[in-house]
Amino acid sequence: MVANGPYSLFINTLIMKITLDKIASVTKNAALQQEVLITDDMKAENGLLLVVEVLEDKKIYNQLELVTGRLSTLKKGDIIAVALGNRKALKGFVGKTPDTLKVGDIINVLNLGGVVGICTSENIKEVGHALPVKVLGAITDGKKQLTTHHFKKFEPEESLTSTMPLVVVSGTCMNVGKTTAACEIIKIASQEGFTVLGAKLTGIAALRDTENMKDHGALESVSFLDAGLTSTVQNNGYAVAVTKGAINFLSKKKADFIVIEFGDGVFGEYGVLEILKDKAIQKNIVAHIGCAHDPMGAMKLAEVCKAIGAPVTVMSGPVTDNEVGVSFIQQSIGIPSFNAFTKPEDLFHYLSTTCLKK
Repeated sequence: MVANGPYSLFINTLIMKITLDKIASVTKNAALQQEVLITDDMKAENGLLLVVEVLEDKKIYNQLELVTGRLSTLKKGDIIAVALGNRKALKGFVGKTPDTLKVGDIINVLNLGGVVGICTSENIKEVGHALPVKVLGAITDGKKQLTTHHFKKFEPEESLTSTMPLVVVSGTCMNVGKTTAACEIIKIASQEGFTVLGAKLTGIAALRDTENMKDHGALESVSFLDAGLTSTVQNNGYAVAVTKGAINFLSKKKADFIVIEFGDGVFGEYGVLEILKDKAIQKNIVAHIGCAHDPMGAMKLAEVCKAIGAPVTVMSGPVTDNEVGVSFIQQSIGIPSFNAFTKPEDLFHYLSTTCLKK
């Protein structure tokens, strides 16, 4: 759809009304309406809310997660609300916020949640080429351009005041079963009478994982998007403060523990290692589930996490799909292993009898 025409003109800045076809989940906290104001006066920064036009049809990785959580197929000509951000995904796109931005510029959709930027590298086998979109304008309230930073649920904090127990889930990479492990723990814990909270605290913004936590029984779940971030790439330690802020925020609710999933891998670009190294956070960790694809990854994950003071309690992920990996972990690493997909009850039983208390 096209803009409806000039809304106002002042100081060489054009503000227009435009009707959206789709609203990406990265904008969820802004509670955008189907009709928004856009301006041609914009400063490129992480979190900037934009309206863009989809320039082509794409056969794979062609869906947008809407604010409702539903996935919608993008098609050429769609007018969508998105937000600027960075991504460094081993099995996806690498992209960054441009240094400058103007109406008519061509940028790319970097993830399902509607984070956009300049794509600098593509994993074509996994996701194809990055979808190009044309910038139509920055979303404004009539006075200023809007960003995700204007719509926070909680603030990053330097100090961790909460003493609530933490069950953390990390992994060697993306797609190693972290979300499955986190959600199965939440599900069975809730069924067993525990009150559980959830958080996804590294990665790139999307609703899928936090909504999945709620679907499995989490009383509430938050992510770094609720602190205004579209991703935790190049945050210069900011992810640690976001994690502490999220824990403090969630701890205002009465619960038995918080399940935290860290997106991407411990050696990824999203700040997981820095968070796990933090001594204040370590004091609250009662269980650490590590997820890996293979024996080598499992061994290195256990080695690294033990060295930084956040040892892996239990190993899970594809490495535990059959007895080959399970035997290796038990004999060579010396920690228990449970497949969260096939034996979630065994995983939770171990945690509940060794780490968790009502």
